[in-house]
Amino acid sequence: MRYFKFVPASLMILLLVGCSSLWNIGGETRSGVSSSLVDYLYPHGEVPPDLQDTIPYLELPLRVGIAFVPGQGGRSAISEATRIQLLDNVKAEFVDREFIEHIEVIPDTYLRSSKGINGMQQVARLYGVDVMALVSYDQVAVSEDNAASFLYWTIVGSYVIKATSNEVQTFVDTAVFDVKTARLLFRAPGLDKMSDRSTLIESGEVVRKTKDSSFAAAMGAMTQNLGVELDQFRARVKEDPSVAAVQWKPGSGGGGTFSLWMLIALWLAGVHRGARLSCNRATGRAVTDL
Repeated sequence: MRYFKFVPASLMILLLVGCSSLWNIGGETRSGVSSSLVDYLYPHGEVPPDLQDTIPYLELPLRVGIAFVPGQGGRSAISEATRIQLLDNVKAEFVDREFIEHIEVIPDTYLRSSKGINGMQQVARLYGVDVMALVSYDQVAVSEDNAASFLYWTIVGSYVIKATSNEVQTFVDTAVFDVKTARLLFRAPGLDKMSDRSTLIESGEVVRKTKDSSFAAAMGAMTQNLGVELDQFRARVKEDPSVAAVQWKPGSGGGGTFSLWMLIALWLAGVHRGARLSCNRATGRAVTDL
């Protein structure tokens, strides 16, 4: 009979151990999701082509396509609706620039069907864009219980005590390619790190919201860096012709190229008119003298 005295205590220990295993009390939970630009453009270990002697030819204003690189294993850090909204935010920051004709937000479902350089070029031709901006990402979430998590052993504690630290780190990177040559023009990164505390029960929901907020913040940082890198790229083009050949499309009336040619044409017309007047005056004087 004395063995039965230990039965309630044994059941309690088993119950607590079971709850600990189920909820991972006192431990660490780590999860991550990412998309790889290299794996997308060069699947199955393909070797990148030698583009050292290739000079992109950009006709302004440009039609630009922007899309997320598909997540590995078909997984994504955020929903499709959120991805489209974040890309729309990037589009709004650059669509008014004089050298951009249009920015097309492309769902990443189009990129899943065909990988590699050829796949990117096929999608670009489908949307009629000259330049592709591909956004890749890497996000890691870690949830860890602190010393107060022993209170999770009670039902009330798991609902009330915020003893779980949730940390999310997000890195996004946008690589801008000339479609015809598949040459990388420039890239811009964005990084964010967020943390929040939660109870055991609400940890999953807090992590989800923190992931979304961190991703949006990283995209915002990337957008700012993209503007800086774009301005620096324009400066490099002016200084080094091997970076890219840039010309405005005929009749576009854009930028300094059009204005320069107009000034040259007006100057030549003025010189020609002045020469004719001088010639006429000289001829008139000669007749009078005769």
